Amino acid sequence: MVNELVQSDLKTIKLLFRGKVRDVYDLEDKLLIVATDRISAFDYILPTPVTGKGKILTRMSVFWFHKLAGVVENHLIETDAAKYPEQLREYEEQLEGRSMLVKKARRINVECVVRGYLAGSAWKEYQKTGTVCGIALPSGMKESQKIENPIFTPALKSMSGHDINVSEQEVINNEGYEIAKFLKDTSLELYSTARDYADTKGLILADTKFEFGILEGKTAPILIDEVLTPDSSRYWEKDKYAVGQSQESFDKQFVRDYLESIKWDKQPPVPSLPEEIVKKTLEKYEEAYKRLIGK
Repeated sequence: MVNELVQSDLKTIKLLFRGKVRDVYDLEDKLLIVATDRISAFDYILPTPVTGKGKILTRMSVFWFHKLAGVVENHLIETDAAKYPEQLREYEEQLEGRSMLVKKARRINVECVVRGYLAGSAWKEYQKTGTVCGIALPSGMKESQKIENPIFTPALKSMSGHDINVSEQEVINNEGYEIAKFLKDTSLELYSTARDYADTKGLILADTKFEFGILEGKTAPILIDEVLTPDSSRYWEKDKYAVGQSQESFDKQFVRDYLESIKWDKQPPVPSLPEEIVKKTLEKYEEAYKRLIGK
């Protein structure tokens, strides 16, 4: 089996695009998403892969797609590479465990972010303005404090990699009222469902993001891309949670902290990661997977 994959190489299949982590291939009526072991931070892909990360991300997304199927339709078709179309058979070893065959949907250009706790960029903004993405929150809140009614803070996807926070009205202007309402209501319901499940596993789901698309000939959006992985979500340890400070996250925080510690200016050239940082990062991803899924 292939233990590390920095870049997929399906020579006979049309590559649609490479994201920071995922390579997406066009099968005409379907798409193939391959989760590599690339890792990004501060909008840059780092030169050091985290071996096995792509498989963990894929398994977590698949788990959540099944778990949330009662809330909204999603794009997942198949994850068993042995059952993929004949044209993919020669790549079975490369694809097994880190790929998804999915429905081909037109991506809606909105990052649907839901925040249930005051952390990260939201905390930084709140300290300055008392708002998060323009939404006023009660005064006197502390870092990592729970937001009693989770908030929907959409962003527009940008080709530069830097998503742009926008108001709900701007989403309405771009996508229409019905689609905008669906995105908000569904995102909040998905977050609530996932948060309650994570709570039973001793984890806090502080915030996350969802993406949606529309199938040809349909009007209602479906859930696409990845869902509720440590790459797209902030998970905290429930037993260690304390208001008024930053929390340990089950994600690539080790990577961010390391890059900050070496005073990287967040401009090329992008530094490599020491083996110890890679190891600790993978352990966090594995722990989140085991805690949520129990395997």
